[in-house]
Amino acid sequence: MSMPPRRGAVLAAVVVSAALAGWLLPPPGRLLLLAAALVAASAAIPAALLRRRRGLGAAGGIAALAVLCAAGLRLRYGGGDAYPDVTGKPILSERALEPVVRSDEPIGNVAVSSDGRVFYTIHPESRPEGARLLEWRGARGVPWPSAEAQGELGEVLGLAVDGRGRLWAIGHGGHGASPPRLVAFDLATGQLAHRHDFTDAQIGSFYQDLEVSRDGGTVYIADASFWRRNPAVVVYDVGRGEAVRRLEDDASVYPQPWIIRTPAGPMTFLGGLVALQTGIDGLVLSEDDRWLYYAAMSHDTLYRVKTADLRDPALSPDDLAARVEAVGRKPLSDGLGIDAAGNAIVTDVEHGGLVRIAPDGASTTLLATRRIRWSDGVTYGPGGWLYIADSDIPDLMLRSKEHIRESGPYFVWRIHPDIGGLPGR
Repeated sequence: MSMPPRRGAVLAAVVVSAALAGWLLPPPGRLLLLAAALVAASAAIPAALLRRRRGLGAAGGIAALAVLCAAGLRLRYGGGDAYPDVTGKPILSERALEPVVRSDEPIGNVAVSSDGRVFYTIHPESRPEGARLLEWRGARGVPWPSAEAQGELGEVLGLAVDGRGRLWAIGHGGHGASPPRLVAFDLATGQLAHRHDFTDAQIGSFYQDLEVSRDGGTVYIADASFWRRNPAVVVYDVGRGEAVRRLEDDASVYPQPWIIRTPAGPMTFLGGLVALQTGIDGLVLSEDDRWLYYAAMSHDTLYRVKTADLRDPALSPDDLAARVEAVGRKPLSDGLGIDAAGNAIVTDVEHGGLVRIAPDGASTTLLATRRIRWSDGVTYGPGGWLYIADSDIPDLMLRSKEHIRESGPYFVWRIHPDIGGLPGR
């Protein structure tokens, strides 16, 4: 027995409304619900409203689907204002930059060992065709720990070296479509030291930056969660193989409605329906591992929280949020570092630069240059050198492989701390 067309149209409209409401909130499964509702609406609504107009049913269905999709994308991911320029006069010139890595494919992130070995990833958003994790050796990138081991990595992006001589890497699992993968390799032998697949990760999660305690016992991961819009700090206990999500309901890890503007243009897509407004992205541990500094890309404030509080299961979400401290105002940013004096080093993605934020919140612009197209991850190496991964996000997101190849080469840069009195680590 079939349902009358008008009743079907009403039911479809109700389902669509519920699905759109669900999509704008964080419950699981909203994307699947929305897809099912849109399919139903594309069939039922035109059948009811246009049934007397031959040939308009199918066309109306396609038009209704397109309009609903555009409205949903705009409501969920679009809009925003230009961010005010908070940079000052840079204390360093671009002559301070020294190229370290030159790559034909876009850089993801960089890590440097205590003996100066430089490791870097190829950005997964560029759909890399070869090795994904490399070591810069003899003026070229060499797959690390081997070409065969690349299959262990997944869509690897974030890198960190712990105090036990292990290189850690995190892969986002295709934005959570498959379990994000965390791996650690022994730097001396290249042997796999640890692997964990986050099978409980949510579809739409984006595990991408990580920090590891000096003893290698705790890993802190930023779930930027661009598509899902449910960002959090993921705290992983290495010994137990267990992870918990922290601060996922706190405003400090969520994006604000800012439009990122770069010399290549505003970071908007699909005719402006979607804007790159990302949650928690960069994070870094203080020298003594007591504090985790973190920031959402599309947010105006740098925050910190005690690592002991993040690891304390007795603290409720509200109690933990009450212990978060605002450090100071920042530019729209990606990666974070920290120097020997306890100043946070914040990347500035709009101006190709770096900003230093002191513990009291005072801000100093270190560098601003068009030579850096997107200042992504930063890390310190031996001798106080500060390394900067330039991922050039504007030239790889939703771009063809041909465009990505033509936009190269891509670089990891470094700056020596003696230049301009920049403290090392």
